Amino acid sequence: MTTKTTSHSRARLGLIALAFIAFISLGLPDGLLGVAWPSIRQTFNLRLDSLGTLMLAAVSGYMLSSFLSGKVIARLGVGGTLAASCALTGAGLLGYTLVPAWWMMVALGVAAGLGAGAIDAGLNTYVATHFGEGLMQWLHASYGIGVTLGPIIMTAGLNLFNSWRFGYSLVGIAQLVLGASFLLTLKLWQDGGSDPAGSAHASPAADAPAAERRLTDYKTAYSETLRQPAVWFNLLLFMLYTGAEVSFGSWTYSLLTLSRGVPVEVAGLWSGSYWATFTLGRILAGLLTRRFGVQKLLVAGFSVALAGALLLWWNPFPQASILAVSVIGFALAPIFPGLVSGTSARVGERHAANTIGIQIAAAGFGGAAIPALAGVLAQQTSLEAIPVFLVGVFVVLFGLFLYNSHSN
Repeated sequence: MTTKTTSHSRARLGLIALAFIAFISLGLPDGLLGVAWPSIRQTFNLRLDSLGTLMLAAVSGYMLSSFLSGKVIARLGVGGTLAASCALTGAGLLGYTLVPAWWMMVALGVAAGLGAGAIDAGLNTYVATHFGEGLMQWLHASYGIGVTLGPIIMTAGLNLFNSWRFGYSLVGIAQLVLGASFLLTLKLWQDGGSDPAGSAHASPAADAPAAERRLTDYKTAYSETLRQPAVWFNLLLFMLYTGAEVSFGSWTYSLLTLSRGVPVEVAGLWSGSYWATFTLGRILAGLLTRRFGVQKLLVAGFSVALAGALLLWWNPFPQASILAVSVIGFALAPIFPGLVSGTSARVGERHAANTIGIQIAAAGFGGAAIPALAGVLAQQTSLEAIPVFLVGVFVVLFGLFLYNSHSN
């Protein structure tokens, strides 16, 4: 192995490690908020439902930046986009700890969301361009690690310093450090870790043959991408899937404790198992993707998740609910990264970079709207309406996926 090849391999490994760390950092704020909210609410003397205002602000920023990520990446490059996004997210999180008024925190939520959306879409685009489907699964498993670590960090801050601000300060500083790391490695991000000085690894020109071009080399106009029916189909696919994923994670605890009489400590453990099996499933999927292919993993994931949702609805024996939760979490694991990996096959390489960002925006919308709709149904009827509703979402989602698979 030549020195140049060794250097190239080390650079690629370094970028992969940075991408994993970035996705861990993407999950950290999501894990912080749930534990921090009672203390934040007390600090600003807020109503219980004021949390929705902050979440709406963050989702608005997230959707806007992820939707436009293709255009931003075309202008700044992946490395520049990630550096700027981490700086924006870090500044927003640190700002949470400094502002004296609630409306200021909500405004900073938009900034934090803008950064998070661009990080999410930028890394998904980069990995889909330069690496395999197995690595995409592991990238998204890193998010699960971040969501798991967030509550631990916030709990430690509350116990040691009696302040929710410690957790946000720590994560905000980590985001700024990560942004600096992206800035220092800008040239390496141009071609998947290739030596920027080496002509053999230079990015293909815009007029290069399609077989030699990467997803990020296309400068397709958004207006052209949005005229493709397949793109709108993908928006619906990502919106429904993410809405179902977040709904299961958000409503499981309430369903188990308030409707099915599961003890609080048991429900807490098994609600946590949803995200634990979710993360474990993505790690395992990264190993299985090369052997079975992403399409088979997606079909298996959809099938088992639907079976788990039906079991949660049916609830034929006392342990069925908690068993269903773990099954659903494990089955859902490979779906989102698998769908991202297959974007170019569904919409074509010319539109893939734009579509990935638009899909992430649709996912953000679905993750907010569908759990909210489930809550409205539960309020109007009972919590038992939630598993019925989610079974319906999965039937539609699985049907759309199979139809799209056969039409391509």
